[in-house]
Amino acid sequence: MAGMGDDFERDDSPPERDPNTPDMFGGPPPAPKAPDQEESPPVGGAAYTVIARKYRPRSFDDLYGQEAMVRTLRNAFASGRIAHAFMLTGVRGVGKTTTARLLARALNYETDAVHEPTLDFREEGVHCRSIIEGRHMDVLELDAASRTGVGDIRELLEGVRYAPVEARYKVYIIDEVHMLSTGAFNALLKTLEEPPPHAKFIFATTEIRKVPVTILSRTQRFDLRRVEPDVLVGNLEMICENEGARVEADGLMLIARAAEGSVRDGQSMLDQAIVQAEPGQTVTAASIRDMLGLADRAQTIGLFEQLMRGEAGAAIETFRQLYGYGANPDQVVMDLLDHAHGASVAKAIGPNALVMPKEQALRLAAVGAAVSAGVLSRVWQLLLKAYDEVRRAPDAAAAVDMALIRLAYAADLPGPEEALKRLTSGEPMGGAGPTGGPSGGGGPTARQGGIATSAVARQAMPLSAPATEPVAELKTFEDLLALIDRRRDIRLKMDVERFLRPISFRPGAIEYEPAPGAPNDLAQRLVSRLKDWTGERWLLSTQGGGGAESLWEKQKREQREVRAEIEQDPFVQAVMDAFPGAEIVGVRNLETAAEAAAPADAAPPEEDGDDE
Repeated sequence: MAGMGDDFERDDSPPERDPNTPDMFGGPPPAPKAPDQEESPPVGGAAYTVIARKYRPRSFDDLYGQEAMVRTLRNAFASGRIAHAFMLTGVRGVGKTTTARLLARALNYETDAVHEPTLDFREEGVHCRSIIEGRHMDVLELDAASRTGVGDIRELLEGVRYAPVEARYKVYIIDEVHMLSTGAFNALLKTLEEPPPHAKFIFATTEIRKVPVTILSRTQRFDLRRVEPDVLVGNLEMICENEGARVEADGLMLIARAAEGSVRDGQSMLDQAIVQAEPGQTVTAASIRDMLGLADRAQTIGLFEQLMRGEAGAAIETFRQLYGYGANPDQVVMDLLDHAHGASVAKAIGPNALVMPKEQALRLAAVGAAVSAGVLSRVWQLLLKAYDEVRRAPDAAAAVDMALIRLAYAADLPGPEEALKRLTSGEPMGGAGPTGGPSGGGGPTARQGGIATSAVARQAMPLSAPATEPVAELKTFEDLLALIDRRRDIRLKMDVERFLRPISFRPGAIEYEPAPGAPNDLAQRLVSRLKDWTGERWLLSTQGGGGAESLWEKQKREQREVRAEIEQDPFVQAVMDAFPGAEIVGVRNLETAAEAAAPADAAPPEEDGDDE
């Protein structure tokens, strides 16, 4: 044994490290580095923090779109009516887990001046840093997706009866609580019903329907709302400003709409969008659209307008252009569903109810004003069926082609009530357009369908069919004014002359800019009258600018020019100097006054001359 002790005491092995060499393995010291070879920190490596984590809310004021919940909690904390258990529910990315951690901070917030729960984090409290970093011993966070059994919950609840070590409350945060087993929920019931005064429970879930009602009845529930696109755009603009990134406003709106109310999804997509351009350059909406795999909404609105006019051929060509640019067929149908919904909402409430650029909202409002609610409802049903067909079809693009053809013809067909009315009155049973005019479907097949419809219409049309103005005769804006004058709709004539600034005019479609003060129902009234007078369905599209002068503005401008010219006349100036205080109250043309005094058959009325 003594020998063995000697063996243990003697250690003949070489030393682990030579103290005379800087290298632990005994190698020579490394050569000194040149100044330009100094190590630099890694660029863009693992040290980068994604935007969704970097801009996670640090206070309740930073929560976007959850003002109602924050107001309720603030009042509850101020009055001391703090519940013992909270249930936070909502879609992914709206801030459930973040709110739970903020609640844990609020419950245990303490500074030199504040010694009670509060939602106002004026400064970092004693326990705030450890709670944020997830290392506070009195704030326990459990992921129910990985610990679903009753044993896990019983182990967690073993410590509920013990008082907190440092903080004011023991806070238990259970994320994705709907994934707990039935036994685990039962183990929670008794504790939730009679919890100790020092324990608080915060649950978060995306599937509130999977949580037993016995649990829900013992908690205070908060439904976190989807964040509206305009609110989310404000958050993305703030992030872009802080990050020094330049992104087009339309691109941010695309991200906000694609996020579907999720702040985290929007921030993650922005993180991806920022690198779509070189540093210092602006990220365009087109590049973001390509990144998201979306079609241009302006083009899909044009596609929707073509369908509502019954132009199947033009609609197919537009879709094939979008498909060639990389748009997914099912996404195009989804956009058409969006447009059908937007047109219906704009028809019922107005274009201001649509969350999209003003120009696009006005275009959809024009479509809604041109067709009935029944047609829009039928188009919605057909698009729902088309979306299901496109997802199941072996050739999605071909399925979209067939759906567009079906929609173009269906948009031109009368509804059941309108068909019955036409049958009883003897009117033709074709589409909304005149049977002899251009067919709504476009292309050779559509023209054949138009001929067949004309034959049926000639059989059903009575001898005394009401006369309509052929749409081909309305080739200019002046033709439109003349038609309104002939129909003696004085109110419509005055509104069109005063508030309608024409941009482009073609048979069946008018593009204009509304003048300030234009009536909200001007487009709807004009479309309705044109349909009654011509038998054609017209589309009125409004733009934010670029329109010419309205007839009233043109007349006023000409009057001002004539007045300014007269005031500069030397004779008039001499008269004004001779009679101080005199002013010009009106300007009359002697020839026009003589014509007005002449008999009616000697010259046309002054109004007709103005219209011409």
